[in-house]
Amino acid sequence: MTDKELAQEFSLSKAQLKTVVTIAKQAGEAIMQVYSKPDLQVEHKQDDSPVTAADIASHNVIVAELDKHFADIPVMSEEAADIDWDVRKSWTTYWLIDPLDGTKEFIKRNGEFTVNIALIHKGKAVAGVVYAPVLDKCYSGILTEGAWLETAGKTQTLDITDKQVNDKPIVVGSRSHISPGLAEYVAHIGEHQMQSVGSSLKFCLVAEGNADVYPRLGLTSEWDTGAAQAVLESAGGKVLKHPELTPLEYNQKEDILNPYFIAASPKWFERNAF
Repeated sequence: MTDKELAQEFSLSKAQLKTVVTIAKQAGEAIMQVYSKPDLQVEHKQDDSPVTAADIASHNVIVAELDKHFADIPVMSEEAADIDWDVRKSWTTYWLIDPLDGTKEFIKRNGEFTVNIALIHKGKAVAGVVYAPVLDKCYSGILTEGAWLETAGKTQTLDITDKQVNDKPIVVGSRSHISPGLAEYVAHIGEHQMQSVGSSLKFCLVAEGNADVYPRLGLTSEWDTGAAQAVLESAGGKVLKHPELTPLEYNQKEDILNPYFIAASPKWFERNAF
Protein backbone atom coordinates (compact mmCIF):
# COMPACT_ATOMS: atom_id res chain seq x y z
CA MET A 1 0.00 0.00 0.00
CA THR A 2 1.38 3.41 -0.97
CA ASP A 3 1.67 6.34 1.44
CA LYS A 4 -1.26 8.09 -0.24
CA GLU A 5 -3.38 4.94 -0.04
CA LEU A 6 -2.63 4.68 3.66
CA ALA A 7 -3.61 8.29 4.16
CA GLN A 8 -6.83 7.76 2.20
CA GLU A 9 -7.64 4.75 4.38
CA PHE A 10 -7.46 6.82 7.58
CA SER A 11 -6.51 10.47 7.87
CA LEU A 12 -7.97 13.86 8.71
CA SER A 13 -10.32 16.10 6.80
CA LYS A 14 -9.28 19.73 6.38
CA ALA A 15 -11.87 20.67 9.02
CA GLN A 16 -10.38 18.17 11.46
CA LEU A 17 -6.89 19.48 10.70
CA LYS A 18 -8.10 22.97 11.63
CA THR A 19 -9.20 21.53 14.98
CA VAL A 20 -5.72 20.12 15.54
CA VAL A 21 -4.20 23.48 14.58
CA THR A 22 -6.40 25.13 17.20
CA ILE A 23 -5.25 22.58 19.79
CA ALA A 24 -1.60 23.24 18.94
CA LYS A 25 -2.15 26.98 19.33
CA GLN A 26 -3.86 26.47 22.69
CA ALA A 27 -0.85 24.44 23.79
CA GLY A 28 1.37 27.23 22.52
CA GLU A 29 -0.50 29.71 24.70
CA ALA A 30 0.11 27.49 27.73
CA ILE A 31 3.81 27.36 26.86
CA MET A 32 4.05 31.12 26.48
CA GLN A 33 2.57 31.69 29.93
CA VAL A 34 5.62 29.90 31.33
CA TYR A 35 8.02 31.42 28.78
CA SER A 36 7.11 34.92 29.90
CA LYS A 37 8.05 34.31 33.52
CA PRO A 38 11.48 35.61 34.64
CA ASP A 39 12.33 32.52 36.68
CA LEU A 40 12.31 29.29 34.69
CA GLN A 41 12.50 26.08 36.73
CA VAL A 42 14.22 23.23 34.90
CA GLU A 43 14.18 19.59 36.00
CA HIS A 44 15.77 16.57 34.37
CA LYS A 45 14.36 13.18 33.41
CA GLN A 46 16.13 9.86 33.93
CA ASP A 47 17.84 10.25 30.53
CA ASP A 48 19.09 13.69 31.67
CA SER A 49 16.93 15.53 29.13
CA PRO A 50 15.43 18.77 30.47
CA VAL A 51 11.75 19.25 31.26
CA THR A 52 9.90 22.38 32.37
CA ALA A 53 6.43 23.35 33.54
CA ALA A 54 5.76 24.40 29.94
CA ASP A 55 6.26 20.83 28.68
CA ILE A 56 3.71 19.56 31.18
CA ALA A 57 1.23 22.39 30.63
CA SER A 58 1.31 21.85 26.86
CA HIS A 59 0.93 18.09 27.30
CA ASN A 60 -2.13 18.53 29.51
CA VAL A 61 -3.81 20.87 27.03
CA ILE A 62 -3.19 18.61 24.02
CA VAL A 63 -4.26 15.38 25.68
CA ALA A 64 -7.45 16.91 27.07
CA GLU A 65 -8.41 18.49 23.74
CA LEU A 66 -7.61 15.40 21.66
CA ASP A 67 -9.72 13.33 24.03
CA LYS A 68 -12.56 15.83 23.61
CA HIS A 69 -12.49 15.84 19.81
CA PHE A 70 -11.02 12.42 18.93
CA ALA A 71 -11.86 10.25 21.93
CA ASP A 72 -11.45 6.94 20.08
CA ILE A 73 -7.81 7.54 19.05
CA PRO A 74 -5.08 6.73 21.62
CA VAL A 75 -2.27 9.18 22.38
CA MET A 76 1.49 8.71 22.73
CA SER A 77 3.28 11.74 24.25
CA GLU A 78 6.84 12.39 25.27
CA GLU A 79 5.49 13.36 28.67
CA ALA A 80 3.52 10.11 29.07
CA ALA A 81 5.67 7.60 27.22
CA ASP A 82 5.41 4.67 29.64
CA ILE A 83 2.94 2.74 27.50
CA ASP A 84 3.66 -0.98 27.44
CA TRP A 85 4.74 -2.31 24.05
CA ASP A 86 2.16 -5.11 24.31
CA VAL A 87 -0.49 -2.38 24.33
CA ARG A 88 1.11 -0.02 21.84
CA LYS A 89 1.92 -2.61 19.18
CA SER A 90 -1.80 -3.27 18.72
CA TRP A 91 -2.46 0.34 17.76
CA THR A 92 -3.36 0.82 14.12
CA THR A 93 -3.93 4.56 14.46
CA TYR A 94 -2.79 6.96 17.19
CA TRP A 95 -1.70 10.50 17.99
CA LEU A 96 2.03 11.01 18.45
CA ILE A 97 2.85 14.27 20.22
CA ASP A 98 5.79 16.24 21.51
CA PRO A 99 4.21 18.96 23.64
CA LEU A 100 7.37 21.07 23.53
CA ASP A 101 9.98 20.06 20.98
CA GLY A 102 13.22 21.93 21.55
CA THR A 103 13.16 22.30 25.32
CA LYS A 104 16.82 23.34 25.22
CA GLU A 105 15.91 26.15 22.83
CA PHE A 106 13.02 27.10 25.12
CA ILE A 107 15.43 27.33 28.06
CA LYS A 108 17.79 29.47 25.95
CA ARG A 109 14.78 31.63 25.04
CA ASN A 110 15.68 31.78 21.35
CA GLY A 111 12.16 31.00 20.16
CA GLU A 112 13.15 27.92 18.15
CA PHE A 113 10.78 25.45 19.81
CA THR A 114 7.55 23.88 18.59
CA VAL A 115 4.39 22.02 19.49
CA ASN A 116 4.24 18.78 17.47
CA ILE A 117 1.05 16.78 16.87
CA ALA A 118 1.08 13.89 14.37
CA LEU A 119 -1.52 11.36 13.32
CA ILE A 120 0.08 7.95 12.69
CA HIS A 121 -1.70 5.22 10.74
CA LYS A 122 -0.14 1.80 10.15
CA GLY A 123 3.32 3.18 10.86
CA LYS A 124 2.97 6.22 8.60
CA ALA A 125 2.74 9.88 9.60
CA VAL A 126 -0.38 10.76 7.56
CA ALA A 127 -1.11 14.22 9.00
CA GLY A 128 0.63 16.67 11.29
CA VAL A 129 0.82 20.12 12.82
CA VAL A 130 3.98 21.96 13.90
CA TYR A 131 3.44 25.24 15.72
CA ALA A 132 6.19 27.69 16.72
CA PRO A 133 4.46 30.19 19.04
CA VAL A 134 7.28 32.74 19.35
CA LEU A 135 7.82 32.81 15.58
CA ASP A 136 4.07 32.92 14.86
CA LYS A 137 4.40 30.08 12.37
CA CYS A 138 2.04 27.13 12.10
CA TYR A 139 2.83 24.38 9.62
CA SER A 140 0.26 21.72 8.82
CA GLY A 141 -0.20 18.93 6.33
CA ILE A 142 -2.32 16.00 5.20
CA LEU A 143 -0.66 13.54 2.81
CA THR A 144 -3.72 13.38 0.57
CA GLU A 145 -4.37 17.13 0.56
CA GLY A 146 -1.13 19.12 0.80
CA ALA A 147 0.75 21.30 3.26
CA TRP A 148 0.37 24.86 4.47
CA LEU A 149 2.14 27.56 6.44
CA GLU A 150 0.10 30.06 8.42
CA THR A 151 1.92 33.16 9.62
CA ALA A 152 0.97 36.80 10.25
CA GLY A 153 -2.66 35.95 9.57
CA LYS A 154 -1.95 34.64 6.07
CA THR A 155 -1.83 31.07 4.76
CA GLN A 156 0.37 29.83 1.93
CA THR A 157 0.56 26.44 0.27
CA LEU A 158 3.85 24.54 0.55
CA ASP A 159 4.90 22.43 -2.45
CA ILE A 160 8.50 21.41 -3.13
CA THR A 161 7.68 18.58 -5.52
CA ASP A 162 9.56 20.20 -8.41
CA LYS A 163 11.95 22.40 -6.45
CA GLN A 164 15.46 22.29 -7.88
CA VAL A 165 18.46 21.84 -5.58
CA ASN A 166 20.47 25.02 -5.05
CA ASP A 167 23.82 25.21 -6.85
CA LYS A 168 25.34 25.65 -3.40
CA PRO A 169 23.04 23.37 -1.37
CA ILE A 170 21.60 24.64 1.90
CA VAL A 171 22.05 22.01 4.60
CA VAL A 172 20.08 22.47 7.80
CA GLY A 173 21.26 20.95 11.08
CA SER A 174 20.58 20.95 14.78
CA ARG A 175 21.55 23.90 16.93
CA SER A 176 21.92 21.76 20.06
CA HIS A 177 22.82 18.28 18.79
CA ILE A 178 25.86 18.11 16.46
CA SER A 179 26.65 14.54 15.38
CA PRO A 180 29.99 13.23 14.05
CA GLY A 181 28.24 11.61 11.10
CA LEU A 182 27.00 14.95 9.80
CA ALA A 183 30.50 16.12 8.83
CA GLU A 184 31.06 12.93 6.84
CA TYR A 185 27.73 13.31 5.06
CA VAL A 186 28.23 16.93 4.05
CA ALA A 187 31.75 16.09 2.84
CA HIS A 188 30.08 14.13 0.04
CA ILE A 189 28.04 17.17 -0.91
CA GLY A 190 30.97 19.44 -1.63
CA GLU A 191 30.52 23.19 -1.40
CA HIS A 192 27.39 24.02 0.61
CA GLN A 193 25.81 26.44 3.06
CA MET A 194 25.15 25.28 6.62
CA GLN A 195 22.20 26.61 8.58
CA SER A 196 21.50 25.72 12.23
CA VAL A 197 18.06 25.78 13.81
CA GLY A 198 16.38 24.10 16.76
CA SER A 199 13.53 21.59 17.06
CA SER A 200 11.41 20.24 14.19
CA LEU A 201 11.78 23.58 12.40
CA LYS A 202 14.59 21.90 10.42
CA PHE A 203 12.04 19.79 8.54
CA CYS A 204 9.89 22.86 8.06
CA LEU A 205 12.70 24.85 6.44
CA VAL A 206 12.95 22.08 3.85
CA ALA A 207 9.15 22.03 3.43
CA GLU A 208 9.21 25.80 2.79
CA GLY A 209 11.92 25.40 0.17
CA ASN A 210 14.37 27.42 2.28
CA ALA A 211 16.74 24.47 2.72
CA ASP A 212 17.61 21.52 0.50
CA VAL A 213 18.34 18.77 2.99
CA TYR A 214 18.22 17.93 6.69
CA PRO A 215 20.54 14.97 7.41
CA ARG A 216 19.91 13.65 10.93
CA LEU A 217 22.80 11.29 11.66
CA GLY A 218 22.17 11.16 15.38
CA LEU A 219 19.51 9.86 17.70
CA THR A 220 15.98 11.23 17.81
CA SER A 221 12.75 9.87 19.26
CA GLU A 222 9.63 9.19 17.24
CA TRP A 223 7.72 12.11 18.80
CA ASP A 224 10.51 14.46 17.63
CA THR A 225 9.83 13.73 13.98
CA GLY A 226 6.28 12.49 13.32
CA ALA A 227 4.45 15.81 12.89
CA ALA A 228 7.20 17.50 10.88
CA GLN A 229 7.65 14.45 8.66
CA ALA A 230 3.93 14.61 7.87
CA VAL A 231 4.25 18.30 6.96
CA LEU A 232 7.33 17.78 4.79
CA GLU A 233 5.94 14.77 2.95
CA SER A 234 2.59 16.51 2.47
CA ALA A 235 4.60 19.30 0.80
CA GLY A 236 6.13 16.76 -1.57
CA GLY A 237 9.35 15.99 0.31
CA LYS A 238 10.73 12.70 1.54
CA VAL A 239 12.10 11.38 4.83
CA LEU A 240 14.22 8.26 4.30
CA LYS A 241 16.31 6.14 6.62
CA HIS A 242 20.08 6.44 6.14
CA PRO A 243 21.84 4.69 4.53
CA GLU A 244 19.01 2.35 3.44
CA LEU A 245 16.94 5.13 1.81
CA THR A 246 13.71 3.41 2.88
CA PRO A 247 10.76 5.24 4.52
CA LEU A 248 10.98 6.31 8.15
CA GLU A 249 8.15 4.54 10.00
CA TYR A 250 6.58 4.60 13.45
CA ASN A 251 5.55 2.17 16.19
CA GLN A 252 7.24 -0.78 14.50
CA LYS A 253 9.39 -1.81 17.48
CA GLU A 254 9.48 -1.66 21.25
CA ASP A 255 11.90 1.27 21.60
CA ILE A 256 10.93 4.70 20.32
CA LEU A 257 14.33 5.75 18.92
CA ASN A 258 14.54 6.61 15.23
CA PRO A 259 17.29 5.32 12.98
CA TYR A 260 19.41 7.92 11.17
CA PHE A 261 17.52 9.62 8.36
CA ILE A 262 17.68 12.19 5.55
CA ALA A 263 14.84 14.66 5.03
CA ALA A 264 14.89 16.44 1.68
CA SER A 265 13.14 17.41 -1.52
CA PRO A 266 12.60 14.71 -4.19
CA LYS A 267 15.16 16.38 -6.46
CA TRP A 268 17.76 16.03 -3.71
CA PHE A 269 17.39 12.26 -3.70
CA GLU A 270 17.46 12.15 -7.49
CA ARG A 271 20.80 13.98 -7.41
CA ASN A 272 22.34 12.51 -4.24
CA ALA A 273 21.89 8.79 -3.73
CA PHE A 274 23.91 8.60 -0.49
